[in-house]
Amino acid sequence: MTRRAVQDVGLAIKRIQARHHRALDARLGELGLSLVQWDALRHLNRNPDASLRELAQLTFQSDQAFGTLAGRMVKRGLIERVDGPGRAIRHRITDKGERLLAEGSAVATEVLTASFAPLDDEEFATLAGLLARLT
Repeated sequence: MTRRAVQDVGLAIKRIQARHHRALDARLGELGLSLVQWDALRHLNRNPDASLRELAQLTFQSDQAFGTLAGRMVKRGLIERVDGPGRAIRHRITDKGERLLAEGSAVATEVLTASFAPLDDEEFATLAGLLARLT
């Protein structure tokens, strides 16, 4: 494995990720959501008792950035703040947020399915297995 080959593989992964982000942002924008907002809803749904710090880590954001995002999402009626144990504040998805999460998830499935369409089932399974090993 040469240094150039390793860098080329890393760059290819980054290009696919960037392509996914552009396509998802465009399509989710039609629903009135950004990719960052949809991702926050997705992680909040999967981790309903997560703290703001945990949600920030799951969405690859700083605590401050996620706090700002959560504030905007509260104003839009996508999530609400609820008291947690002690002084903790937790977030909960609203009905509007649940609806947009479902619609956004359908969009994400379409975008990603189209992106991976050149792979047959065996190739896709191999890719998924290799990525799981690396992460």
